[in-house]
Amino acid sequence: MGTEIVELVQQAGPSVAAALGAYGAGVLERAEDAAVDATANLGRRILHAIWRQRDVRGREDLEAAVREAVAEPDNEDAGAALRQQIKRTLQEDPNLVREVSGLLPPGGGVTSSGVRSVAAGGSIRAAVTGDHNTVQR
Repeated sequence: MGTEIVELVQQAGPSVAAALGAYGAGVLERAEDAAVDATANLGRRILHAIWRQRDVRGREDLEAAVREAVAEPDNEDAGAALRQQIKRTLQEDPNLVREVSGLLPPGGGVTSSGVRSVAAGGSIRAAVTGDHNTVQR
């Protein structure tokens, strides 16, 4: 179970980071926003699932970790503290592991976020972004 949880936290990481960027420290209180990209909304759903499973003290700890990660997005320690909160909650609840796994794309999936970003699974020949490109074969 330990390896599965570590992988799950790694897979959820980009979505959680996108949620923090889109929703800020209010991510745990906010409802899903149609104007926010799918990756950020997925991260918000993951954080909400984690938050629902915590007791009062656990919720306070998670909220503090979210606030710190939002306040210092480039601080690896702040991100690690949030990941630890997520991991700890998953370790305590096998049903939550299944719930969060069900939220993520099968096989870890590929996530793209941002203007003109590209996400590809498997093998592709070319990916072109930008304006006025010409692709020759």
